[in-house]
Amino acid sequence: MDIGSGKGYPSSSLSNFAPHPFVIDGVECNSMEGFLQSLKFKQPDMQKFVCKLVGKAAKFKGKKKPWWKTQKLNWNGAEYERESEEYQQLLDRAYDALSQNTSFQKALLATNDSPLTHKIGRSNPKETILTEREFCSRLEKLRKKLKKSL
Repeated sequence: MDIGSGKGYPSSSLSNFAPHPFVIDGVECNSMEGFLQSLKFKQPDMQKFVCKLVGKAAKFKGKKKPWWKTQKLNWNGAEYERESEEYQQLLDRAYDALSQNTSFQKALLATNDSPLTHKIGRSNPKETILTEREFCSRLEKLRKKLKKSL
């Protein structure tokens, strides 16, 4: 199943653009895209603002931030090397927080056992803050965890 905002349910509801509120480190996020784009900003106040955005508004807020030049991202006053284990742990925490959202859970469970893909996603971590593999493997891991808890 190809995950994307322009696809039908449940695929579109699993897109990072989908409006699924969650809280990470006390910061309210209205979508995963808002959280991800916030990582391109150093200032915590700006990060909190971007976390409130959803879909294209979030995407375009961070689109021109040249994080790739330094390969560094930021969250809550801490700096992360893009290809570090610490950054992967931050992504895990964010997706774990998102997985508490019941509408996200329902969409994820509605995929049954379908393999998940994200064909518009990039594979080179130097070019994107979330590769297709990083995205889809987290969704599949969360789906497995949800199924076990039922």
